[in-house]
Amino acid sequence: DRRVDRGCREEARMNFTVEVCVDSVESAVAAQSGGAQRVELCDNLMEGGTTPSFGAIEAARELLSIKLHVIIRPRGGDFLYSETEFDIMRRDIVTAKRLGVDGVVIGILDANGNIDTARTAELTRLARPMTVTFHRAFDVCRDAFRAVDELASIGVDRILTSGQEATAVEGLEMLAELVRYAGDRITIMACGNLNERNIKKVITATEASEAHFTAFGEVGSGMLHRNERVFMGGALRPPEYSRAVTDAEKVRAAIDAI
Repeated sequence: DRRVDRGCREEARMNFTVEVCVDSVESAVAAQSGGAQRVELCDNLMEGGTTPSFGAIEAARELLSIKLHVIIRPRGGDFLYSETEFDIMRRDIVTAKRLGVDGVVIGILDANGNIDTARTAELTRLARPMTVTFHRAFDVCRDAFRAVDELASIGVDRILTSGQEATAVEGLEMLAELVRYAGDRITIMACGNLNERNIKKVITATEASEAHFTAFGEVGSGMLHRNERVFMGGALRPPEYSRAVTDAEKVRAAIDAI
């Protein structure tokens, strides 16, 4: 019966959370249009994501009816932060809470590659009642299973991970093991180059209940006058006359694939 089949699909969607990683308000709105239940708003995705501007957070909150999570990361590079950087993270969490954000995304390690439990616990307490995700700093920590125990004990809500590999497909076995090991103590959210072609395989194999991915398409610049001799990005030289914006259809395709 088609109605039964459709009902099963809708029930599956309700029991599964799709989070789209975005780097602009425009992309956040597109992710919502594509059916995402949540977005993670970042800046500087070429560096793995840093804290977005307060203006972007405020505008996103005004335009979104779905959950809005914001990364709290003062810079690119490693996850070993100075006291000044940690203070910035505290301030950004307070501001995110004031702006009506639903959750923050954090990640702090010590010099030995372990979870910095004291600082993580402090930021988690400060964030409440917002939810807390520990981001892919987890993927470069020394002992993934010890980290799960520590983060669950602190009360962190979820861990974003590709199974400590470059992609979720490569980390499939570890992802599945982490989901089993975490149980009901903490949510494991799968990530790492997920798209409509591989997401069903990853979710089926791991039984993860949440997935995180980007869904960018290229949008050309509206500039008529162009000086292509000049680059604003320094040595990286990103394109000046095109940009990546979330494609609602790509989001919808990934959700349908699940």
